[in-house]
Amino acid sequence: MSQNSATPAIPAVNPRRWLILISVMAAGIMGPIDGSVVNVALPTISRVFNVDLNTVGWVAMAYLLVLGSLILTYGRLGDMYGFRRVLLMGIAIFTIASGICALAPNIWVLIAFRAIQAIGAGMFMAMGPAIITSVFPPYERGRALGTNGMIVAVGLALGPTLGGFLVTAAGWEAIFTINIPIGIISYILCRQVIPATRDFKPQQFDLVGAASGFFALSAFLLAGSYGEEWGWTSPATLILGLVFLIGAWFFIRWEKRVAEPMLDLTLFKNKVFTAANFAALMNFMSQYAMVFLLPFYLQQILNYTAGHTGLILTASPLVVLLLAPVSGALSDRLGTRWLAFTGQAFVSLALFLMAGLRVTSPPVDIIWRLCLFGLGTGIFQSPNNSAVMGSVPRHRLGIGSGVLATVRNVGMVLGIAVSSGVFTWQRSAKLAVLGPEGTTVAFMTGLRAAFLVGAFLAAAGALASLVRNDNVAG
Repeated sequence: MSQNSATPAIPAVNPRRWLILISVMAAGIMGPIDGSVVNVALPTISRVFNVDLNTVGWVAMAYLLVLGSLILTYGRLGDMYGFRRVLLMGIAIFTIASGICALAPNIWVLIAFRAIQAIGAGMFMAMGPAIITSVFPPYERGRALGTNGMIVAVGLALGPTLGGFLVTAAGWEAIFTINIPIGIISYILCRQVIPATRDFKPQQFDLVGAASGFFALSAFLLAGSYGEEWGWTSPATLILGLVFLIGAWFFIRWEKRVAEPMLDLTLFKNKVFTAANFAALMNFMSQYAMVFLLPFYLQQILNYTAGHTGLILTASPLVVLLLAPVSGALSDRLGTRWLAFTGQAFVSLALFLMAGLRVTSPPVDIIWRLCLFGLGTGIFQSPNNSAVMGSVPRHRLGIGSGVLATVRNVGMVLGIAVSSGVFTWQRSAKLAVLGPEGTTVAFMTGLRAAFLVGAFLAAAGALASLVRNDNVAG
């Protein structure tokens, strides 16, 4: 048997791969910014349209729900029709919807087009890692994914500050109109430099799987987002939980039977793919336990202003921004396993130390803990993303990228749900003993418990990183 017949052909290294990475990053920055920038404008939008906070909250929630529920579908569409085509369509939808959001005559039009915005954002967010993995050789994949990971950190760090500036300087509409020039430029750039994929085999789209997956994920994300507000045993939460369980059961059964599934469940037979996605889930759950609760501590206990709070919270994403490409490059040389473990271990330690915050803690005590958290996240994410994408066969890169993005969104919602549930439970138990005069002590008790649970989740992710190996599927 010849060498050629025994070994699959390896695609030639694309000489424009770094330019392709820049174009993917130009599109990718819009997603994380838009997910966070709107929160600053919600009070203003509430006043402009004369609606209550529950209603205006759907401006943010509609975006997050649609984004989290459909990303998996886009991964499959990318494998079927080409990553470039899906990415360009996503940029176009997002840009047009942004313009309509700025012109919205009432709150319901704004909410509807925020959902359409999310349809577009999900397309280019899901395609980014797949495109990068397809054009970079394995020995540069970690560095490239790490560099792309900077965009998420930049977007999360820049979003609240940029939103506050735009609302103050130009009104709430500006948080949407700013997407139009960015979208046009990124569309032109991506169209010019990203190669089109050819020679697709005819495939059937799994419409039943896509629909059942959408309904199951939507029910899960909605219950996780509003379960605390509605009550975890309320009829609405229980019904959504039942819809999720039935939908997930049907989805898994259907995907095992259908010839061309939306989600190839055999991917989870690969230990690297499964363990690395589990570690990513634990990372985002622990991350959002901190992201959700820390602002309440800073503003309600330490009496910091919203601006001061925002500046303190940028410490963690700024460290991630610096470390992500370095960690990715190191993973190309050293492998992903020990870097991912070390990063998650630092995240766990940071949350454990966060549990030691007091009502008299100065800003420096909070900032160095946030920097330690950013250190762990920066070390972890690039190698872990590289492990996920490196374990996926080339004809399933879209699905692998979609799974990774879905895990991120589910982790965010679960992190908020678990941390808020633990916080409320422990705070209420303490208040029952101390009475109204023990409000501050009860708050700190709930905060400490939630951070310790976050530390435990991160530790579970570290162990998942350790038990796998660095072997990939190619």
